[in-house]
Amino acid sequence: MSVRPAPVVAIILAAALATTVGMAAAAQRADRGKPMVVEADRPGTVDLQRQVVVFNGNVVITQGTMVLRAERVELRELPDGYRTASAIGTASHPATWRQQRDDSGETLEGRAERIEYDGRSDTLRFIGASSVRRLRNGTVADEITGGTIVWDNTSEVFAVEGGSATPANPGGRVRVVLSPPAEVASAPANAPAAPSAPLTPSRSLGAGR
Repeated sequence: MSVRPAPVVAIILAAALATTVGMAAAAQRADRGKPMVVEADRPGTVDLQRQVVVFNGNVVITQGTMVLRAERVELRELPDGYRTASAIGTASHPATWRQQRDDSGETLEGRAERIEYDGRSDTLRFIGASSVRRLRNGTVADEITGGTIVWDNTSEVFAVEGGSATPANPGGRVRVVLSPPAEVASAPANAPAAPSAPLTPSRSLGAGR
């Protein structure tokens, strides 16, 4: 069944994405209670029998500080009540996600050819030419690049593995760049270092659970 984005579609989409876009304990928890706005260039589809909602064409989903952009977004409700979502981009126009961290003035952002959310495992997976960055006052502090990057919301750990070579990463290697905390970077050489909690990478997918 094909329909234009209408209130009923927005309601179904909001219900399906309520936990999806409010992911990450380190991200803005208040976003979960904010209104959700969905925009797309083309009509959406709702399959009530399969419990699938699809939007196509420059899809933009916002909720509080969270912004998700993709060419296509697919949402499913599983028989056990958990939800999954896929934001699909292309090599030239990847899917992107951006959200502020709680009370830190920092922002997390990621991009990949495909971004998948699994409600059962509470993970966000970036697939294909993936990168995740932590920005501090608009400046990149930490950056992880690889073929696949998985954010585990439960353990707050990023797992990364290599992928195929790209112009930006000819060797297809995993790359992690971690900057010192702002307090350390600006402190005198003889000043004691302050504790910090930057992004936590893991070399193997599924690690840290």
